[in-house]
Amino acid sequence: MSAAPSPPNEDTAQGFALALTAYLMWGFLPLYLKAVSHIPVLEVLAHRVIWSVPVALAVLLVLRRTADLRRALTSPRLLGMAAMTSFLVAANWGIYVWAIKTGQTLEAALGYFINPLFSVLLGALVLKERLTRAQLGAIALSALAVAYLTYEQGRVPLVALGLMLSWGLYAYLKKRLPLGPNQGFALEVLLLLPLALGYAFTLQAKGVASFAQGSPPDDYLLIGLGLITAAPLMIYANAAKGLRLSSIGILQYIVPSMVFLTAVFWFGEEMGRARMIAFPMIWAALAIYTASFLRAARSRG
Repeated sequence: MSAAPSPPNEDTAQGFALALTAYLMWGFLPLYLKAVSHIPVLEVLAHRVIWSVPVALAVLLVLRRTADLRRALTSPRLLGMAAMTSFLVAANWGIYVWAIKTGQTLEAALGYFINPLFSVLLGALVLKERLTRAQLGAIALSALAVAYLTYEQGRVPLVALGLMLSWGLYAYLKKRLPLGPNQGFALEVLLLLPLALGYAFTLQAKGVASFAQGSPPDDYLLIGLGLITAAPLMIYANAAKGLRLSSIGILQYIVPSMVFLTAVFWFGEEMGRARMIAFPMIWAALAIYTASFLRAARSRG
């Protein structure tokens, strides 16, 4: 029997629409997180996990992929790998929520701007992928920008580096997880669920919880965290099937760009001289990297 033909490597209207939906949801996420910034970070994180579980399981039921999840739950190897990705995605969510709460949204945008370049560096260091001169130049320029920020501000941009490292490592390990993206996400939040429920119930027992304490707006916002956490991840997983890698590479800059604009024009965060120099350096590095990426994609046909 001949193998089934692989799907054509081309952009589709559906793929573009789904990707744009996911990226816009991520881009507007700081506004939602700002609305819950009066709630402690760990409680917000717990509710992101708790309310993501029913959304993730509902999607698997609709797609009829629950058998994959059941098999994964009985595999020690898959559970071990998923435990690592669960830790990394929880760390990423926690850092991001804390950054919005403490007025460091600009630094969060910086972290997601430099993340693609970190992924390229990770591929070279771990997978021994060869880097072009343009890619090396882009990585060096972004590293110089971070070093300049550290020098001018007198501190390491921990939020940016934390988001870069947690998401970059998460994406790398996620690709190695032999499980579909929707099933993988469901497994991750299920593994985090006992900790999230334990923390939420502890807060309730102590009488210091924000949830179910007579403030319906807060309750609705915390419940809504499940949808705004799970939906873009799952939409993006399906969008990637209908887009070329080069298109995904360009579209991924929508999110940090929206976060950057939100920080400056909505939250009123100060750019300052150091950031006014460092951010253009990062953008130049991304332009160099993107041009190199597109040339390589065209040469491959």
